[in-house]
Amino acid sequence: MTSSTRKFGLEALLTPQNSVVVLIDHQPFQFANLHSHEPTMIVNNVVGLAKAAKGFKVPTILTTVTEERGGYIIKGLQDVFPEQKPINRTTLNSWEDSRVVEAVKKTGRKQLIFAALWTEICLAYPVIHSLADDYDVFFVPDASGGTSREAHDLAVQRMIQAGATPINWMGVLSEWQRDWAREATVPAIAEVLVAHGGGSGIAFQWEMQLLKAGEKK
Repeated sequence: MTSSTRKFGLEALLTPQNSVVVLIDHQPFQFANLHSHEPTMIVNNVVGLAKAAKGFKVPTILTTVTEERGGYIIKGLQDVFPEQKPINRTTLNSWEDSRVVEAVKKTGRKQLIFAALWTEICLAYPVIHSLADDYDVFFVPDASGGTSREAHDLAVQRMIQAGATPINWMGVLSEWQRDWAREATVPAIAEVLVAHGGGSGIAFQWEMQLLKAGEKK
């Protein structure tokens, strides 16, 4: 059984050591016709995913499509990797751009995690295409979005039918951590949750306040 078809057992869970993230086309033009989700939620989630990847030292590849017309990648995402110049493509399918494929191959990792705008095009195409290259392919629907809820949902179904695995951004973070005894990455998780985790971040801050209050007694 190849890595791209194994969907059970410990080997099917994400690890920081075997993951690589590709973030595709989170640009102004794409956000302008995003109607499947509230745009601010996608910004929050994809930046949270990027920060988690950086905290776990997971290689992350940024790519845009015709940025001279569609705009640069959003600032919040670029700020996570300020030294990285996104690969600017003309192809709708980023897996047809050899630079993207080579960047992934250079990592030597086989768990491939995608998020993109739009779901039905710039996410679905590379997800389906890369499955043929023996990657264990995951995609993050809540860090992606489509031109309508129907378009997004249909694309999600299509990718699942092709053999890819859906997972939300906090699921990715949690799967990378998996054990709270791995204390080295807990500070990174805490920082991401406080900034992007919504209710979980609020609860964590409250827990920290209680701990500090206990220490003062």
